[in-house]
Amino acid sequence: MATVILLRHARSTANGSGVLAGRQPGVMLSEQGEHQADGLVARFAGLPLDAVVSSPLERCRQTLAPLLLDRGVEPVVEQQLAEVDYGDWTGRAIKDLYAEPLWAVVQQHPSAAVFPGGEGLAAVQARAVAAIRAHDARVTAEHGPRAVWVACSHGDVIKAVLADALGVHLDGFQRIVVDPASVSVVQYTETRPFVLRVNDNGGDLSVLAPPPEEKGEAPSSDAVVGGNSGP
Repeated sequence: MATVILLRHARSTANGSGVLAGRQPGVMLSEQGEHQADGLVARFAGLPLDAVVSSPLERCRQTLAPLLLDRGVEPVVEQQLAEVDYGDWTGRAIKDLYAEPLWAVVQQHPSAAVFPGGEGLAAVQARAVAAIRAHDARVTAEHGPRAVWVACSHGDVIKAVLADALGVHLDGFQRIVVDPASVSVVQYTETRPFVLRVNDNGGDLSVLAPPPEEKGEAPSSDAVVGGNSGP
C-alpha cells in the first residue's frame, strides 16, 4: 500500500483565539499561517506526490494552494476529512467550555464524547480512518504500492487517524500532539500500518521517496527487529 502524509492546515485566525471555530465558514490562515503554507513548497521539494486530498474547509485548501500551484496538481476534496462537527459548541469561547460536564469526557474518555447537536469523536475516527484507507487503496491501485500522497485535514481528525494507525484506543488520542502545518506520516501495508513520523515541523521529506529500484515493490508488513537504519 501507499504512504500518506497527514498535513494539518497551517495556523489559522482561529488558532490561539480562544474560540472553538469548528466548521464555521470564513476561518482563514493567519499571516503566520500563510508563511507556513508558502514554506511547504520548499519542504516538499524532491518528493514526488502522486495525489492530494483535502478537507473542504477554507483553511485546508488555502494551506495547500502554494504547493498545488507549484506542482500543477488538482486536489480531491473529501468531506469525510472535514473538521469535527462540534454542534452547539461551535463558536463558543473555550474558557466557557471548561465548566461543561462534557469537557472532562472529551479530555479523559473521548470515545464516549458526543457534542450536543454535533457528532461523536468515535464517529469522527470511523469516518476519517475509512476515508484515508479508501484513498490509500485508490492511490495504490493507480500509482503503485510505493506511491506517496498528501491528506490535508484538522488536528483532532489527524490525531484520530494516528491513534488508529498506532493501535491506540481512542481514549488515548489526546496524548498525541499535531501542530499547525506539521506532517505525520503513515505507511499502510497488507497487514498493518507503520507510523513513520508524528508532528514533524521541519524535517526533510525527500527521504520518504522510495529508491527507484523499490518503486514497484510493496512495503513489507514485517517490522525491523532491533530498529531500522534510518534514511
